[in-house]
Amino acid sequence: MARSVALLLGVHAHQPVGNFESVLEDAHARCYGPFLRVMHEYPAFHFAIHISGWLLEYMLKHFPQEMALLREMVERGQAELFGAGFTEPVLASIPVRDRIGQINTLSHFLAEKLGHAPQGAWLTERVWESAVVPALAEAGIKYVTVDDYHFMCAGKQTDALNGFYTTEEDSRHVDLFPISEALRYRMPFSAADEVVGYLESLAGEGGQDGELPAAVYFDDIEKFGIWPETYNWVYERGWLRQFIEGVLNSDVIKPMRYADYHRQARTKGVVYLPTTSYIEMNEWTLPVPAAHHYADLVAQERQHQRYDVTKPFVRGGIWRNFLMRYPESNWMHKRMLGLSQRYHSLPPDLQNAQMLKALYEAQANDAYWHGLFGGLYLPHLRRAVYHALIKLEALLDQVEERPAIEALDLDLDGHDELFIQNGSLQAVVKLDETAAVVELDSYALGHNFGDTLTRQPEHYHRKIHATGEHQSHGEGITNPHEQMGSKHEILPGDLDTDTYRKALFHDSWLDNGANIQIRYQQDGRPKPEFSGFLPGGDAAFLRKQYRLEGNALQVTYQALDVTGVSGRLRVELNLAMPSCDGPAGRFRLQDDILGGFGQALSMDEWQELFLDDDVLGGTLHLRSSVPANYFSYPHCSVSQSEAGFEKIMQAVTMVLEWPLEQLVSGINLHIEFIKNK
Repeated sequence: MARSVALLLGVHAHQPVGNFESVLEDAHARCYGPFLRVMHEYPAFHFAIHISGWLLEYMLKHFPQEMALLREMVERGQAELFGAGFTEPVLASIPVRDRIGQINTLSHFLAEKLGHAPQGAWLTERVWESAVVPALAEAGIKYVTVDDYHFMCAGKQTDALNGFYTTEEDSRHVDLFPISEALRYRMPFSAADEVVGYLESLAGEGGQDGELPAAVYFDDIEKFGIWPETYNWVYERGWLRQFIEGVLNSDVIKPMRYADYHRQARTKGVVYLPTTSYIEMNEWTLPVPAAHHYADLVAQERQHQRYDVTKPFVRGGIWRNFLMRYPESNWMHKRMLGLSQRYHSLPPDLQNAQMLKALYEAQANDAYWHGLFGGLYLPHLRRAVYHALIKLEALLDQVEERPAIEALDLDLDGHDELFIQNGSLQAVVKLDETAAVVELDSYALGHNFGDTLTRQPEHYHRKIHATGEHQSHGEGITNPHEQMGSKHEILPGDLDTDTYRKALFHDSWLDNGANIQIRYQQDGRPKPEFSGFLPGGDAAFLRKQYRLEGNALQVTYQALDVTGVSGRLRVELNLAMPSCDGPAGRFRLQDDILGGFGQALSMDEWQELFLDDDVLGGTLHLRSSVPANYFSYPHCSVSQSEAGFEKIMQAVTMVLEWPLEQLVSGINLHIEFIKNK
C-alpha cells in the first residue's frame, strides 16, 4: 500500500467587534472574497473554515454571493464549518455558562445560515486551559485545534503529532489536533511547490497500526491576502491555485475535512496539556524586563542551535498575564465579569436578547490583549467593549435598581473603587489616595470618557531604532513575525512612559518647581468627598468633592488649612474622545473653532470650552467658576502591529492650574455631556 498523508487544512476568519467598516470591506476584497471564489473552483480540495459570528453576520449581509458559495461548498461536502464563541472570546477568560452560551450561539447560527452545525471548534488565540474542556463538551464540540507546541510542552515528540489525542477534565473529554508550526510558517510564505514537497515528505512518518498520518494546518485566513505582500503573492502571482493544484495532482496528499478524518481514525492516546498559547503569544504576555530576559534566552538558545529541543521548556508567560500587565485590560475584564453575574442573577423573565448580545460583545477577545495583533492599544476596539458594557449596564438598571453610591474592590488590586451613578452618568473614583476618576460613563452617549491607556515599557521598544536588512528565504515572501518596519516616524520622546495611571482629575501641587502628588483620604463612607494632604502635612489643606447633576459632573475644590502652604493646584484630565486626532473632533469656543484634538492648545484665563465629536455624536461642555491656566495635547502611545510600529492617539490630556488664592473661595469645574439631536 502506497504511503500517503491526509492534509487537514483549516482557515480562521475574524474581525474584532467594533472594527471599521472600511477595514472589513478591504479584508473581503483582498482575502475573504478571492479565497472563497478560488476554493469553490476545486470541489475535490476539502478544507475547514471558521468565521467568527460577528464577522459572519456582516458577510451574510454585505457579501451574499460569496456566502452562497460557502454554503454550496458545505452542502457538497467540500468545506467543514468550525465553531467557537460567537464574538471570539478567549473561552478561558469568561464564566463557564458564557462559554457554553457563546459556543451554542455560533453553532445554532451556522446551522441556520449555512446549513451545518459544527463538530469542531477553533480555540481563540489557541489559548489552552484544561478548564474549558467541560464547556466544549457540553456544547457538543468533539474536537479542537491547538498548536503542536502545546503538545511539545507536555513532552510529546514532533514525529508523534500526526493525528489527534484525547484529553479530559471533570469526566468530560474532547479530542485535540496539533497544528503544525512548520506548516504555519511555510503557508503561504514559501513557494507552493516547496510546501507541496514538504507535505509529501510527511507521508513517510507512518501512523498508528497503518492509519493515515495527518498534516494539520489551521491558521488565520488573513495570511492569504491581508498580511503585507500576500495579496500579490497569493492571488496575482497565483500561489493559492498553484498550491491547490499541486496537492490535487499529488499521488501522496489527500485533502480531507477534519470530520472525515476524525470519523475514520482513532485517538493516539490520552494527553494533558499545560496552560499555554502559541509561542509568540507567550512572549507578548511578558512585561519588561522579563520579556527582555526571555527574548535574550531564546536568542541564546538559537545561537547555540538548541532551540528546536529546548523551546518547550523556554515557555514565557500565559494569556492571563495581560490582565496583570495592563490595568486597563483588567478593569474591562472585571467590569465584564460583574455584569455577567448581574445578568445571570436576574430571573429568566427579566433577561432579554439585547442584554445577552451586549454581554457577548463585551467578551470579544481583541481589546483585552496586546502583541503583534492584539487590540488593547486600539481605542476603537476598547470603545466597542465599553459601548457594550455601558449598554448592558443601562438595560440591567432598567429592571434592577442599584445603589447611587457603592464601594467595592472590583479589579482586585487592594483598593476600593467608589461607583457614583444617577441613571444618566456614572463616575468611578479610585480610592487609592489619588481620588481620580478611572471610568466616566454617559449612558446616553454609550461611551466611557476615561477609556485611555497608560504608557508602559514594551519589549519591542528596544527594536524600534534598530535596522535590519530584508531576510532572504529563497522564492517566497517575508513572514511578518520575522520582519517589522515602521508605519510612522517614531521619535525618542514618543517612547516616554507614564509614572502614574492616566485618569481624570489626577491632582498634584506645584511649588517652587516641584510637582507633588496630593494624597487624598475619604471624608466618611461612602460619600464622594476627600481631604487632601501634602507630604509631611498632618492637616488637610484641600477638599475635593464629586457630584452628579443630571447630565453633568461637577467637581469642587476648596482650600482648608493653608497655613504655610504656597503654590498652585494642577488638575489633569485624560479624556477619551472617539475622533482622536481625526477630522471629526474639534475644540470650540462658542462659534470659534480652535483646532482639532490632535493639536496642542493653550489659553490663559480659561473658563469655558466645547469639545465636539461627530463620531461620538455629542459634545462635552467644560467650564470653570474661576479662570485657570489651560493647556492640552494629544496623549499618544507607540505600539506594534502587522503593519509596523505606529503612533496612536489615546486621549486628549487637559491640564488646568489655579493659584492658591483662588482655592480659598472655591473652584467648581463643570462638565456637561450633550447628545446631538
